[in-house]
Amino acid sequence: MLRRAQNGDILKIEDFYKYVADNTENMDKYGRWIYGQHPTDEMIEGYIVNGDMYFAEENGMVIAAAAVTFFQNADYHSVQWNVDAKDDEVSVIHILCIHPKKQGSGLAKKIVKEITDLAKSKHMKAVRLDALSCNTPAHKLYEDSGFIKCGTQNWYASNTGYIDFY
Repeated sequence: MLRRAQNGDILKIEDFYKYVADNTENMDKYGRWIYGQHPTDEMIEGYIVNGDMYFAEENGMVIAAAAVTFFQNADYHSVQWNVDAKDDEVSVIHILCIHPKKQGSGLAKKIVKEITDLAKSKHMKAVRLDALSCNTPAHKLYEDSGFIKCGTQNWYASNTGYIDFY
């Protein structure tokens, strides 16, 4: 279902993220995305250019997208993870989102499974992510997908200021 985004997909993926940010019920409560602050065109374009953006379509409409890096950055070093792994042995899920009309359909769980399978195929030792502490729907998704909370970090995000992430 997921395919890697190419440069020609930039505009439709940016439009998808804008739509999700503006039309997801309770976005202000859970995800707190404000397009242009988080995520941004530059962020999405960077993921696409680096080959790290994946998306799914249905009848020509983007229904899901996520960035998946095959390394972790230094922000993740202070967390006490369950699996000890070097930076290049870790996949990290970023900006996962599902079209508002597909939310609650089980699609997100399928996408997370595809991402973890992709990481396994690349011999990654772990898949990691972070989610706002207030994003309880995401916590349920990730816990139902086998992820374990490994701590809380107070990080700065342009759309929220300093806030706790799990």
